[in-house]
Amino acid sequence: MAADTHEADHDAEAYLKGTQEITEQVATWNLFMGLSKWGSLSIAVAVLLFTMWFMPNGGFFPALIASVVLAVAGWWFLRSKPADH
Repeated sequence: MAADTHEADHDAEAYLKGTQEITEQVATWNLFMGLSKWGSLSIAVAVLLFTMWFMPNGGFFPALIASVVLAVAGWWFLRSKPADH
């Protein structure tokens, strides 16, 4: 016995490409990208801090200075730029 595909055919004909509301998907994507880039920067700063702090002949203050420099440089390059248009 064949399945009734009338509803599926009607839905396929009613669909117009580019008409679906995507604001929630865009917001989710922007949140994911923001968490990814800032999370990556924080992990890189933490790895640098602990690597320099616990290496042989390492110290807390040189590690802290290098980590702050990396954090500021990362913030500078990863911040949101204003839209040109």
